[in-house]
Amino acid sequence: MSEPIRMRTSRTVIRLLDVEESELLQRYRTENRDHLAPWEPLRSTSHYSLEGCRQAIEAGLEAARADRGYPFAVLTPDGGEMIASFTFANVVRGVFQACHLGYGIARRHEGKGLMYEAIDAGIRYAFGPLDFHRVMANYMPRNDRSGRLLERLGFEKEGYAKRYLKIDGLWEDHVLTARIRTQG
Repeated sequence: MSEPIRMRTSRTVIRLLDVEESELLQRYRTENRDHLAPWEPLRSTSHYSLEGCRQAIEAGLEAARADRGYPFAVLTPDGGEMIASFTFANVVRGVFQACHLGYGIARRHEGKGLMYEAIDAGIRYAFGPLDFHRVMANYMPRNDRSGRLLERLGFEKEGYAKRYLKIDGLWEDHVLTARIRTQG
């Protein structure tokens, strides 16, 4: 990763955060704590601290340098507010060339098409410069919004996994989906 990754959509800028932007991540996490909790693992209090956010950004930058994961922040065009995030995680190269997609959006920005806009740009980047063949995304069956978003983005259902991930303290079933690069 020689140059900073930067994507633009009509209403967002998408990039990795710098360590100096820890407050931006902290504000996003604390303002959306209750909103995101039902869809995430249980979080410790350090997850919401400035130091915890600084450490998360450092770990994310290292993961991107090592081609293990890409934790993107979706920002307003002026970079003053974090709207959402998505991550290409669990990168596997070799004969697989795949990753898992995870995402979340601030409560106040839901329903505006911003998550679609951002992930659509991210998928193009994943199949372009990152050279993935497969992007996998899984969602809880009760998360209709997420299921509709993935379908709209061209993800296809591939299976159903019982008690797949521990979310908000409970082992939750997940619908398994993937999108495959059409050429190459």
